[in-house]
Amino acid sequence: MTTDTIVTSDDILLKLCHSVAHVLSSTSASHVSHAGMVQSIARTRLKPDLGCFSIFDGGFSGLVVINFSASAAIEIYRRYMLNMGMPESELAFSHTSDEVGNVMGELMNQILGDFINKISKELQTSISQSQPKMLTINKELTISIDANLDDAVARRVSFKTENNHIFYLEFAMDKTEFIKLDEFEYDEEFDPDSLLEQHGNNGASNDSDVSPWSKMKDKPAIASLTTDANADDLLDQLGL
Repeated sequence: MTTDTIVTSDDILLKLCHSVAHVLSSTSASHVSHAGMVQSIARTRLKPDLGCFSIFDGGFSGLVVINFSASAAIEIYRRYMLNMGMPESELAFSHTSDEVGNVMGELMNQILGDFINKISKELQTSISQSQPKMLTINKELTISIDANLDDAVARRVSFKTENNHIFYLEFAMDKTEFIKLDEFEYDEEFDPDSLLEQHGNNGASNDSDVSPWSKMKDKPAIASLTTDANADDLLDQLGL
């Protein structure tokens, strides 16, 4: 007999918060954190200065909204672009720039991709997302979004950038529970870049340990066999 594990809407929200913090921290090479408290709200809204939203459907339906202040959006955008190797002189300075909106939309896409991957592995269900939409909103305007959910649960969580700029995640989904009835295993997450680096290092160390005779240029068959074996091992670990 197994002990039932129940995953609620708030547990799913926590997984989304982890995805937001993880993706924004890793892509901007900075520290982004979320509050330990969550606020219950009546409905989700797009608010100034930069609002982004996406609707998802499948195993359960819901809506994700992230409202960035201008300072938070610019900080994340600039850190992301600098981390990508862009020169600072070429970066935008205003949150109303199309480039800022495009970058924040791409980051939202990465956040939802990470979240959907977690949901697929840990809850054994599948959801799909709409293309994130980014809007620049002035101070006098808020936009209510209705996702037509049944018995919806709506929450707001505050986030903080490394420079203490605040932005908010608003989340609405069907009130639902996932109940674990049996034990199961899911694939461990791995970083493809780290895996490639590891195999590169292993290949270098193997080259230094082998006999000089095996490095002879008149032994192409041996070199080809070793290369093919290493490639097969790497593809197996990547699941290809």
